Amino acid sequence: MVLGKVIGTLVASRKEPTLEGVKLLVVRACDVDGNPSGATVIAVDAVGAGLGEVVLYCSGSSARQTQVTQNRPVDATIMAIVDAVTVGDESRYTKS
Repeated sequence: MVLGKVIGTLVASRKEPTLEGVKLLVVRACDVDGNPSGATVIAVDAVGAGLGEVVLYCSGSSARQTQVTQNRPVDATIMAIVDAVTVGDESRYTKS
């Protein structure tokens, strides 16, 4: 799984029929402090994430392991909304 921050939404009026009804979000990988640190992906939202939230997402075959994405042609799925990140005894990120 990868930490990421939701930076936008994607709307596609025409798409594969099995993708009808799924929410697509633009997610950029981030570090434990919530700062951008990597690539941008389009991910199916399986948990109701919103703009600006730090999330956990997975990619590859693991992305098709949720109830929302099972048997759908997806390569990235948001699996969790992050409330807090603690490294050792130090709080690095807390959802505001």
